[in-house]
Amino acid sequence: MHIPYTIHARPDTGLFNAKLGVWLFLASEVMLFGALFSSYVLLRIGAPSWPHGFEILNIPLATLNTVVLITSSITMVMAWASLKIHDFARYKRYIGATVGLGFVFLIIKAFEYGAKFSAGIYPSESTFLAIYFTLTGLHGLHVVGGMIVNGYFWGPGSRMWHTEPERFTNRIEVAGLYWHFVDLVWIFLFPVLYLL
Repeated sequence: MHIPYTIHARPDTGLFNAKLGVWLFLASEVMLFGALFSSYVLLRIGAPSWPHGFEILNIPLATLNTVVLITSSITMVMAWASLKIHDFARYKRYIGATVGLGFVFLIIKAFEYGAKFSAGIYPSESTFLAIYFTLTGLHGLHVVGGMIVNGYFWGPGSRMWHTEPERFTNRIEVAGLYWHFVDLVWIFLFPVLYLL
């Protein structure tokens, strides 16, 4: 049975089904992170005193992680672009680099968490730290989810390229939209938590 609109766009939306689906999913993710960001802002505005992130958090590591995630967005785009020009080997290198950069991000975050825990800094210490660990932990789970999907498309899922290259290219575009969303969330988290 043929599923319609997996390759070509729907006439009513101008999007193929998976792209429409991921945009709807990302809208729910925006609501989730938007609610958490809004809670943070309201708690901070209402607090008589509030610790600044730069007093507690490791800005150099967070800056390095920002560079890592921005670079991973570039490699994700290059993976998709490689498929558009039918260079599968180049795609494999770029999608592999994207997954690898996700691992680098998580390793750096683990060092940052480890340093805090060894210094006795836990979420229960303050409202700020509870928010910090909640937001960065939830973001980290999203990074893991993106790595699982991209790892699948690097490995066994890449077999689709040989039978349905256009549909596979569309899947990588959709995975890329999710990955860029995860990167965008970090670009908001970094200044809000670490610098302000």
